[in-house]
Amino acid sequence: MKKVAVLFSGKGTNFAHIVKTLHKQECEVVFALTNNPNAEGIAIAQEYAIPYGVVEPKNFDSREAYDAVLVETLKRYSPDLTVLAGFMRILTPTFTEQVKAINLHPSLLPRHKGLNAIEKSYEDVYDEGGVSVHYVSSELDGGEVILQKSIAKKELSFEAYDKEIRAIEKEALREAIMLVLKEGK
Repeated sequence: MKKVAVLFSGKGTNFAHIVKTLHKQECEVVFALTNNPNAEGIAIAQEYAIPYGVVEPKNFDSREAYDAVLVETLKRYSPDLTVLAGFMRILTPTFTEQVKAINLHPSLLPRHKGLNAIEKSYEDVYDEGGVSVHYVSSELDGGEVILQKSIAKKELSFEAYDKEIRAIEKEALREAIMLVLKEGK
């Protein structure tokens, strides 16, 4: 069974979806890591007895030093794929050149890279918005897109749009994980 590591920073809702729909079925989540000691996703790792770690950026002198520790930590678990599921860090080549990773982003890339993508997407001139799953590169939200899912924005309030985005991102992430693991890229 293919092994997956998941990195998250907050509530862990996408991490939870991965665990509930894929763990010990299509792949094994062998490790979870967060940069936030107060991340709610830690409880998910505990509930499912998934080994996890907390590595706080404030304890490092540089982004590269932080990323080197991430890489060494992940290597202990030998994941076939690392999934960034709401991991709020820009990673350096120290990480991106050594770890096969994918990232979920809540816009149709290349539109709206970086923070506040849902808000920016909702307010832009396009009729539809959506989510992208892409390979992680050292360029912010700039790696090759694996798949995208879109929704029509017409007549949706921001709250309804946000809810739709959060619903489709879970399925997009699940599908992309399966696609990448099957392709073995």
